[in-house]
Amino acid sequence: QVQLVESGGGVVQPGGSLTLSCAASGSIFDIDSLGWYRQAPGKQRELVAAIHRDGDTTTYGDSVKGRFTVSTDSAKNTVTLQMNSLKFEDTAVYYCNAAKAPSFVNGAFRSGIDYWGKGTLVTVSS
Repeated sequence: QVQLVESGGGVVQPGGSLTLSCAASGSIFDIDSLGWYRQAPGKQRELVAAIHRDGDTTTYGDSVKGRFTVSTDSAKNTVTLQMNSLKFEDTAVYYCNAAKAPSFVNGAFRSGIDYWGKGTLVTVSS
């Protein structure tokens, strides 16, 4: 089991900043990446940002590039999302994600696995 606990959601004004944090615990030894997705009403869940635990490679959704920064702590147990220059369209429920890539383990195929936090609401409002 992997447990993901999010914090930092809230209300912020347009142009402001907010930092989200997600603490991962449990069986995280084979977690390949940590990151954030978001879902606004009427929209599909979309990638915000993710970081590989091995190598620190990052990826960002097009709509947040240049504004958001994802990082992990030294132990790679916590993923942080620094959000700057927030816009109304950033309003969404943000979900922490921990992912295992598909792989073969001892000759057997292991499907990719996603673990999710419960979500934290970010509201950008004037």
